[in-house]
Amino acid sequence: MPLLPALAGCNLASPRLDGLEPALPVQYDNSGRSARINVTTDWVALFGVAELTALAARALDGNFDLDAAGARIAEADAIAIAAGSALYPQINADADASRSLSPGTLRSKEPPFNSSVGNRFGLGITASYALDFWGRNRALAQAGKLSATATRYDYETVAISTLAALCNAYFQMAVAQDRLRLARDNIRTAERALNALRQRLDAGTGNALEVAQQETLLANQRANVPQLEQQEQQSRNLVAVLAGRTPESLKARGARLKAIALPRVNPGLPSALLLRRPDIAAAEARLEAADANITAARAAFYPSITLTAGASLESIALKNLLRPEALALSLASGLTQPIFNGYNLEAQLEANRARWLELLANYRKAIVSSLADVENALIAVRKSAETETMRARAVVSARRALDLTEQRLREGTIDVIVLVTTQQSLFSAQDSLSLARYQRLQALVSLFQALGGGFLREPLREPLREPLPDGRVQNAVTATGATQ
Repeated sequence: MPLLPALAGCNLASPRLDGLEPALPVQYDNSGRSARINVTTDWVALFGVAELTALAARALDGNFDLDAAGARIAEADAIAIAAGSALYPQINADADASRSLSPGTLRSKEPPFNSSVGNRFGLGITASYALDFWGRNRALAQAGKLSATATRYDYETVAISTLAALCNAYFQMAVAQDRLRLARDNIRTAERALNALRQRLDAGTGNALEVAQQETLLANQRANVPQLEQQEQQSRNLVAVLAGRTPESLKARGARLKAIALPRVNPGLPSALLLRRPDIAAAEARLEAADANITAARAAFYPSITLTAGASLESIALKNLLRPEALALSLASGLTQPIFNGYNLEAQLEANRARWLELLANYRKAIVSSLADVENALIAVRKSAETETMRARAVVSARRALDLTEQRLREGTIDVIVLVTTQQSLFSAQDSLSLARYQRLQALVSLFQALGGGFLREPLREPLREPLPDGRVQNAVTATGATQ
């Protein structure tokens, strides 16, 4: 039986596994039903802070991690071009000139031995082309393109992470500023009470112990200020670094926590994450690249056919090199069939299969992890909102209690222990309320990040497929109900 027709019927496609994606829920357990805003690429602007929006634009333009990710894209593109070079003819030109001395002993057995000197000049061009009969070169080129595509998705992942880190740093600066304002207000409150106690001491209706206890409270409040100033300044420096600037060249003003909007985010359908998360897209692209590498590894078992053509000008005298009579032509073809190579090809195929299974596990893990990220963020948004509401109520109650305590203090009908305790309760409640608002903002940022930050992609040109009962294939993304 002829070899080529027999091999032409071989199926070099890589094996497929049923159910590539884990089962996706119909909806998120913790998603609400009230009207919410859809996530778009300008999600940072939804917080309603013009300075933060401008900083986000600067970060996308000058962040160093993004610059590095962009360089990795250029590197991956170059590697993809190199991987696809085998699809094209290889053409080379050469020129040579040589002068040789031939010993006389090669021409005669007896003396005299007369040596001879000879020249040789040549100009040539050769072309070779490997017939991609089994699709090996096409598969390697496709693997390179898909790897480059995955690198672009990695860039999107870095961009979303950068914006999330910038928002969190900005909010950390804002909460430090709010806590500083509260600390200074509390210091004034403690000073007012201390003055009242000193007046009682001077009037003979108070005692030194009460004054000392209030002085201790005041000193503790003042001790909080340097730490909060440190947090504010370090957060401001981090904002500058994330924006790709030096701390000296970029001074963010910050914003009051109450002035920062709290967008209500629409999480959409769980299946939409397959198109909205760049890390899932990157995992899918790498899985497809590994699939193409399996095809290439299988094709390596079959014969390789190479066509070679050459033309050259050769002469022993330089003046005759360009004459028509100096032309030499060659045309050749070759077929190489691997027979035994120490199981090298088998090992490469098994390694590519194992790599595909590893990437399949990573792909499935990326999907499950993304679902957990969204659920966790939704829980954090809901619970942090409840916490902030309760903290606000505690502040109202503590403020009312302190007002009554100060009134009693002026009337001289209250013990200083009650005063100190009431002040501490208010100061702690106010600080906790600021932290609760900060945690709520953090939860919203996490939700934007978990939902892909407005990223949306088209499915790959050759998407992951899984067999239908009748033997046809369908797009795995479509099969899970993802919508754009």
